[in-house]
Amino acid sequence: MEKPTRLGLTGKGIVIVLVVVMVAYPLLGVIGTSFSSQTDIIKSSGLVLWPSHPNLDAYRTVFTGGVVTRALLVSFGVTVFGTVASLLCTIGMAYGLSRRDVVGSRFILMTALFTMLFNAGVIPNFLLVKELGLYNTFAALVLPTMVSAFNLVVLRSFFMNLPEELYDAAKVDGAGDFRVLIQVVLPLSKAVLAVVGLFYAVSYWNAYFNALLYLGDADKWPLPMVLRTFVLQGQSLAEGGAGEAVAPQQAVQMAVLVVAVVPILLVYPFLQRYFTKGVLTGAIKG
Repeated sequence: MEKPTRLGLTGKGIVIVLVVVMVAYPLLGVIGTSFSSQTDIIKSSGLVLWPSHPNLDAYRTVFTGGVVTRALLVSFGVTVFGTVASLLCTIGMAYGLSRRDVVGSRFILMTALFTMLFNAGVIPNFLLVKELGLYNTFAALVLPTMVSAFNLVVLRSFFMNLPEELYDAAKVDGAGDFRVLIQVVLPLSKAVLAVVGLFYAVSYWNAYFNALLYLGDADKWPLPMVLRTFVLQGQSLAEGGAGEAVAPQQAVQMAVLVVAVVPILLVYPFLQRYFTKGVLTGAIKG
């Protein structure tokens, strides 16, 4: 509780500046390279912070090729549907497990926690998805990871920490469990729901391994699979016709990275105040 010294404040400021530079430098390099010409890329040895001849050729190549646009639509659809479905299932399970009068709730909770310690493995999961008829379908990207045990425990703990008097008062007024959940519990849980929703959305948006395992059709690939194919493996998206400017391959790769990162960067500021409050949920008792 002592007042920080001038030396301590200076040290913290230096550390924060260094961290910001370490994070911002590669991000600015990726953005700058995506707007660069071949000449700028060669002069800067591949990473351009401020292009001398900026252009949008790389983004024209990305969005006119059809591959990235289709992958974006797939990722948006999977992220939106998956996040909504995961939140609904997690909220329902967490609320049921937070009520002490639910029969078998402890067994179900222990079963969910067991999945945090042990996993069936890649081959059994693949065989299960195939036998259920989910192979090469978008459902394979959502159903196997619909409920996260960690998010379930977080929501259950929050629901249990709400004053019991709120539940009793609502039931005295004649409200059933569903009405209590909708009208009492959820309005008080905006912060933790924003955090859990953000966790789910980021996991679905970045889902790569499930797409690699369960999607054999390239037309159904989400954006992470396109990143793997056209950025890591170096396959070309630039197919300009006669007289049409073809963007440098490295600029196209960086443009795909920017397209993949920007949606999450745009969503986070709107959830930041809920995120900060939700992370601190349960840290202080009383």
